[in-house]
Amino acid sequence: MEEKIIRPTKKQRELLGFIEEFITRHGYSPSYREIMQGLNYNSVATVALHVNNLIKRGHLQKRDHSARSLEVVNAPAMTSVIATNQIKPGEEKWLVEKIDHFFNQAEQTGQLKGSQLDQLYVLVGTLKVLGLEGAAQSFMPRLHQLKNKKQ
Repeated sequence: MEEKIIRPTKKQRELLGFIEEFITRHGYSPSYREIMQGLNYNSVATVALHVNNLIKRGHLQKRDHSARSLEVVNAPAMTSVIATNQIKPGEEKWLVEKIDHFFNQAEQTGQLKGSQLDQLYVLVGTLKVLGLEGAAQSFMPRLHQLKNKKQ
């Protein structure tokens, strides 16, 4: 009998992404407390609940009685999405420059028109979808400043 993998919820996808990124940066998996702090959860029990559900759904593996032993199981569907979102360095540079240009325009005018702020949020979100998390994070302080000016 074939076991069907259930797609993760939004919160679970955030958790999977955090664990993958942490492992990539540090070379080992995060502790439950690091996950709690990194995702702004209120308790370690919340982390344990999400982790256990992801293990049951087949998205995570964990060695018994071993600290920092979480491993993300790459489902074929997730792998194909990641592969199609890869962009070339030249394209990345062009995209970041274009978005920077839009931010510069918004910052120089001082007044944001209607949906301009929403458009900037969409552009930053696009960077995240394309796997350019660092570039997206670099725009966040500017985005927050513009949001505060609009209010």
